[in-house]
Amino acid sequence: QVQLVESGGGSVQAGGSLRLSCTGSGFPFSNYYVGWFRQAPGKEREGVARIDPNSRDPYYRDSPKGRFTISRDNALNTLYLQMNTLTPEDTGMYYCAADPILKTIRNGGRGWTYWGQGTRVTVSS
Repeated sequence: QVQLVESGGGSVQAGGSLRLSCTGSGFPFSNYYVGWFRQAPGKEREGVARIDPNSRDPYYRDSPKGRFTISRDNALNTLYLQMNTLTPEDTGMYYCAADPILKTIRNGGRGWTYWGQGTRVTVSS
């Protein structure tokens, strides 16, 4: 049974930090591209960052670039998103996703194979 389980969300004040985790099981996590996506209230889902199986060349959307860091630990089948200097605009549900081939994150994750259930991030001003 394939699972992606996110954790680490919560409520923080603007300027704060959170570290999200996503643990995969039931598929060869270390061979998959993995990414983070988010959906703000009333908005479409958008890509945040993506990382390849060997942690080379991580890719970020323009908005979080410089504030967020994506990383992975294949020995633990876990994906991370370190989020610093959070703003209220970062509020939303954060999802991890996995796919065996390289896919864009700029279309909101359409076509990605496996998804987690999400973890909520709320940033207050």
